[in-house]
Amino acid sequence: MPLTYAGKVDVEEPASRRREQARKVRPQYSRGELRRVATARQQPEAEFIQMLLLDEGIPSTLRRTAGFDVPDFLAAGPRDILVPESGLEVARELLRESEIEHADAAAGAPASSTWPAAMLLLGILAVVGIVALVIWLILTIVY
Repeated sequence: MPLTYAGKVDVEEPASRRREQARKVRPQYSRGELRRVATARQQPEAEFIQMLLLDEGIPSTLRRTAGFDVPDFLAAGPRDILVPESGLEVARELLRESEIEHADAAAGAPASSTWPAAMLLLGILAVVGIVALVIWLILTIVY
């Protein structure tokens, strides 16, 4: 069996989706460790941000935010968008221009992270108050 190409010569095959995306990446933005540049509320929003970055030549990857790595969530749950260090500043500037909140701004906003803790504390205090009231009523009736 000869080791020659059996296909058509001088015919360009259509590029796959991955190859088209790889052609958009600028090499100067693909160096360094991965850093979080933004956090999206669900996967479709994260993919939208990822495509915005790719249009500027910045490669990115998605990962589930810590604490939400449950396969049953499917596309729900927050996602972190990670970019190489060399493209970090350009990505932040692009997200600022697009009015998308980047990771630094999200880290400084305590309202979303303290709200569940405050509600839990309020619920515990309410339960303790009700139990104390019931015990006080029982003691006043019995004695």
